Amino acid sequence: ALGLSIRGAFRVFGAAARYAVVVNGVPLAAARTRAGPLPAPVRWSRAAGLPPALARRLDRGMAQGVAWKFAPPRLFPEAHELSLDNDCLLWEEPEAVRRWRAEGRCAVLAEDVRPAFGAFAALCGPEARNSGIRGLPPGFDVVRALVDLLDAHPVPLATELDEQGLQVAALSRALPVRVVRIDEVTICSPFPPHRRDLGRCGAHFVGLNARTLGWSLDGKPAEDWTREHFDRLRPDVEARIAAAAAREARVDAEPAAT
Repeated sequence: ALGLSIRGAFRVFGAAARYAVVVNGVPLAAARTRAGPLPAPVRWSRAAGLPPALARRLDRGMAQGVAWKFAPPRLFPEAHELSLDNDCLLWEEPEAVRRWRAEGRCAVLAEDVRPAFGAFAALCGPEARNSGIRGLPPGFDVVRALVDLLDAHPVPLATELDEQGLQVAALSRALPVRVVRIDEVTICSPFPPHRRDLGRCGAHFVGLNARTLGWSLDGKPAEDWTREHFDRLRPDVEARIAAAAAREARVDAEPAAT
């Protein structure tokens, strides 16, 4: 999934963009090997450097690995920075991302199938949002925005839903937010209310990274259903990424108008 995510992002944003992968939970060399051949240089690093102001807000033991997305909080602070979960695959640019790149000082989040904001639910409103796609504008101090919210609402981060709720609440409070709609990038899994289909621009295969989801269906662990679902859709995903690459090649080969 990581390799497909990088290849898809390259087809969308091209060689002018810079690409980085922050690895959490597996050795760096293993992540590089599993990603396979890539179309662009990638800066690889391990998750590290959680700001102290956030680290002290975690519950004991960093439950569920929460907050690794803030370690570090940004890699390209001077640029429009789009962060994708490695199971979020794109083959076309969503309209919200296009607007964010053009407009300047706004953020990007994805639409979700239902609200899931943990301890910050009361601050996030009724609209379902997902931080698997997160865009920040140049120069935006995301740590300051997160800490300001935590100072006003001192809640320890205990689950990944708390982490998501914190991001949604902090960004919505600090910036206008453009939303990648679910028909463009589906929240994709075999389990309702998630969508089983691919979106026009991509799909976020939620649950794919989990070692265990903690429950079973018809005697089979839920994570096995999730991986089988991804395996069924993978040829279609690869075909869509390849088709985007072919369109890009045709455009590059067309003579300029005179």
